[in-house]
Amino acid sequence: MGIIISQSAKNLTTTYVGFGIGAINTLFLYTNFLTPEYYGLVGFLLSAANLIWPLMAFGVHNTLVKFYSSYDSDEEKDKLLSVILLLPLGISLILGLIGYFSYDLLLNYFSEGDGLVKPYIWLIFVIALATSYFEIFFAWAKVYYKSVFGNFMKEVFHRVCISLLLLAVYFSYISIENFIYAVGVVFILRLIFMMFYAFSLYFPKLSFSFPHNRSFILKYSALILIAGSVAMVLLDLDKVMIERFLPIEMVAVYGIAVYISSVIAVPSRAMHQITYPMTASLLNKRDKKGLLDLYEKSSLNLLIISGLIFLLIITNISQLYALIPAEYQISYSIVILISCVKLYDNLLGNNNSILFNSDYYRLVLAIGVFLAVLAFVLNIVLIPVFELLGAALATFLAFACYNTVKLVMVLKKFRIHPFTKETAYSLFLILLFSLGFYFWNFQWHPVVNIVLKSGIIALLYVLVIYMLKLSPEINKIINQSFRFLKR
Repeated sequence: MGIIISQSAKNLTTTYVGFGIGAINTLFLYTNFLTPEYYGLVGFLLSAANLIWPLMAFGVHNTLVKFYSSYDSDEEKDKLLSVILLLPLGISLILGLIGYFSYDLLLNYFSEGDGLVKPYIWLIFVIALATSYFEIFFAWAKVYYKSVFGNFMKEVFHRVCISLLLLAVYFSYISIENFIYAVGVVFILRLIFMMFYAFSLYFPKLSFSFPHNRSFILKYSALILIAGSVAMVLLDLDKVMIERFLPIEMVAVYGIAVYISSVIAVPSRAMHQITYPMTASLLNKRDKKGLLDLYEKSSLNLLIISGLIFLLIITNISQLYALIPAEYQISYSIVILISCVKLYDNLLGNNNSILFNSDYYRLVLAIGVFLAVLAFVLNIVLIPVFELLGAALATFLAFACYNTVKLVMVLKKFRIHPFTKETAYSLFLILLFSLGFYFWNFQWHPVVNIVLKSGIIALLYVLVIYMLKLSPEINKIINQSFRFLKR
């Protein structure tokens, strides 16, 4: 338990550090050191790679974590690790051959879109392949309970490298074109470092035979492939579709709005690491009362915490954009729509953990595939009409449908839902604070305005939450903090 707590704390710190560096890159370095066209190009290449790498990995990184500890002999473990290494390589070769023989078709496609992408489309494959094998070697380290280095490489390393590359562009050490290629090199280096680290933990004897439960492994990998692909499609499809219908610089403009809104998702990432195994245990014990209690508490606490972040973003959005060059300005309604999506995600609490640890995960995957197709259709229909607002609307509608379906599924199958009267009070409080502070600003420098306004909102919000006693867990943390300060 001590190892888990220690590594969880280190990983959470690393995640926040990486997110901070990413915010500096996204909001300030990219916007000031690159032209909007090339910033959009980088965003498009990374989003397209994110759509492809789950196909290349074929879900084996999750398969490794699930099955590795179930084998007692080194021989069976070596067979599994060999499959993990070779299966994605074979799939990647197939995808590479398809890309090679359809290269002219791809060139024609991007000629109709934005010609700036054409010289770099092969980088999508390279970044995707590097990312897929990085995730595999990261999972390799996880099965030995060594996640800190991998999390650092995933959250911090590439962002620091990109910061340095952007500074190199600014000081004219490299050209913008070379910067694009260097981004691909960064992902390759990240893979190499992770590979050597994984091999230092255990170097397998290569085997060309499957372990004894081959069909189960392949079936599980395929299902996880679908789950990962659906998640990536819903997250990155809009940015890829924007390149098709709008100038590529619009990918950068939209990407900034998405990154700002993604801050709301950070608390859920931390909490899910705790609630996922707890949910699995409660389901195995058939403890419906405990499951309902965890469902309600996770939903309410995530809503309250992410609600504060939502407020700080929505009420400061005009001041935040005042710090960004004018060519990256965007309708605030886009940021609000995407932020609402993230807030809705948090409202679900441990809903995903309940469904994916139950017998109904196949149904969730089927629904997810349908909604990914729906998102694709919505982007095709809405982007040409409403431009960036159309992409945001497509994302909002797709996620709203997906999350609502998952809520209904848990209600129908388990006869539980996460909502209480405290949920209603919290939502009303978030709405009240949003309307009350959105139109009010100090008349000073944007940074000063953001700091002062955020401080006032946070203080009042936390005070109201505490006085109303909406969350016993949050009140307990506040009381403990007061006792610590009095010492």
